[in-house]
Amino acid sequence: MAERQIQNKLETENLVIIGSGPAGYTAAIYAARANLNPLIITGFQKGGIPGGQLMTTTFVENYPGFPNGIMGPELMDLIKSQALRWGSNLIEEDAEEVDFNSKPFSIKTSTELIKTHSLIIATGASANKLGIPNETEFWSKGISACAICDGATPQFRNEELAVVGGGDSACEEAVYLTKYGSQVHLIVRSKELKASAAMSDRVTSNNQITIHWETELLDVEGKDWISSLILRKRDTNKIKKINAKGLFYAIGHTPNTELFKDQLKLDSNGYILTEPGRPETSLKGIFAAGDVCDSEWRQGITAAGSGCKAALAAERWLTLENLSCLIKREEVEPKEAKSFDESEISTKENFQDDALWQKGSYALRKLYHESKLPLLVVYTSPNCGPCHVLKPQLKRVLTELEGKALGIEIDIEKEEDIAKQANVNGTPTIQLFKSKKLYYQWKGVKQRSEFKNEINKLL
Repeated sequence: MAERQIQNKLETENLVIIGSGPAGYTAAIYAARANLNPLIITGFQKGGIPGGQLMTTTFVENYPGFPNGIMGPELMDLIKSQALRWGSNLIEEDAEEVDFNSKPFSIKTSTELIKTHSLIIATGASANKLGIPNETEFWSKGISACAICDGATPQFRNEELAVVGGGDSACEEAVYLTKYGSQVHLIVRSKELKASAAMSDRVTSNNQITIHWETELLDVEGKDWISSLILRKRDTNKIKKINAKGLFYAIGHTPNTELFKDQLKLDSNGYILTEPGRPETSLKGIFAAGDVCDSEWRQGITAAGSGCKAALAAERWLTLENLSCLIKREEVEPKEAKSFDESEISTKENFQDDALWQKGSYALRKLYHESKLPLLVVYTSPNCGPCHVLKPQLKRVLTELEGKALGIEIDIEKEEDIAKQANVNGTPTIQLFKSKKLYYQWKGVKQRSEFKNEINKLL
């Protein structure tokens, strides 16, 4: 069953928001403050992870209010907390089907059918792939679409790495990877970078980054892991090969509109068509916000602004149509938002053999050798957005099991040797042990039921 955080249940929702990036959560803040009791379907696996693209971004330096910058996942946690504080409701699932042919509108998830008078679509966009011949074979074996998630993987340490792309994301990832790789190759199809001046300067002034101008990637080679890239110089057609143990894509995005293509008007690239400068779509009562309808700006702050507009427009439309069912707050001022605390590293002094969740190699050694319970070992890295999403889900699983299984988190940056010994090649990676035997392994974000079912088999 999905995690559903509901404060006031309505038979037909005033407003449903599909998507949980800056656009979706900002829309929820405005709608909740208007007492509309909005319901957010956060998404889970389709079109990326809850929180949107900022969950796979390291330092956000251009979001107003944070003069020293802020980590992308931390920023999204703060915006999410604000939405929850004012009374937004969450379903941590994917929207699987929609029906806009009759009113109220219908949205189907894997567990329920939701009716709503109005809808804001904030499903964002997903990272593109290249489709090179060996892409599928070497995906997660050297190829990744998220340097921020996987850059700290042991296999990439002190190795030559490569990034494909020439925009802000590609430049940011190239600079980030210099923390781990011996050399970073930036493969750019054109004669110049499309990135902002600040990001371009950081790349061109970094002697660990080699830029391959007017170059395209043809394929990768390797055995169990990629070892080299085959490149073509576009102006001369000359083929060359360079060594690389890691390849990261930063080549743009495709809007997540597959769910709506037969029910709303889209442009030729799949973006939802809205009235110029406004959130209204081709159907009354349905609004769009963020990258799902923005092929030009695609910034966190513009997404947040469009989420604000969508919520205000939805509120006005519901009032005009006399459809609003406003909630009455028990308390005028909501309670302070909860903070998202990081787990403390376990030591000899603070270790507890029955704690549901602990962190670090000391806890792993003790529980691996001494505990008779199933153990979830979760390999994470500090800037990994999917890890950020998954950890609360796993903690809920362990809480629901009431101490019948325990969790240990391993930071692969601080515990590189353990990650290497466990053959971890990306984060998050989750391994299920009992009595020193590995029973199951997952990579990436999965539904909570998958973890719970496998643990229950061992009880």
